[in-house]
Amino acid sequence: MRWAVAVGAAVMTLTWAAAGETDVPSASPSPAQMAAGDVIPPFDAEGVDGAMHHVSFGKPPTILLFFLSSCPHCQKQIPDWNRAFERRGPGVNVLGVMLDHEPPGFFVALPVSFPVVRAPSREFSRTLKIARVPLTVRVGPGGKVEDVGSGPTDPIRLGELFRK
Repeated sequence: MRWAVAVGAAVMTLTWAAAGETDVPSASPSPAQMAAGDVIPPFDAEGVDGAMHHVSFGKPPTILLFFLSSCPHCQKQIPDWNRAFERRGPGVNVLGVMLDHEPPGFFVALPVSFPVVRAPSREFSRTLKIARVPLTVRVGPGGKVEDVGSGPTDPIRLGELFRK
């Protein structure tokens, strides 16, 4: 059986080579991810307090913290985000963006120090190329992404992202 699989793989590779293919096709291409240089447009979102917020990006940097309430890695990241928020430099804006709806009692069980809004739509995360969470994004004037911390981020890296 192994011999048949090996022969089949060799035949497919030779077929692609004969057809002029230089790369073997990938079964599942990696989704595009947010990166420095991308632009986040202004958006309107409902805060977890029920108030509507217009989010735009001006001179002081804004740190966007993307998370899911159901994500265990995000839940572990929130205390580090809280500490970074409390230590941030003057003029640094911070906003959490929750990509799902929290279960009852979420903010009681896991206090959050920074303001949080709900993502405006499901399409929002696709448009911004949010492929994984937690995601820490430093945004400059005009919505230009300056830096991205993808996945769980250690306190030293958070300090770099939260600097003035």
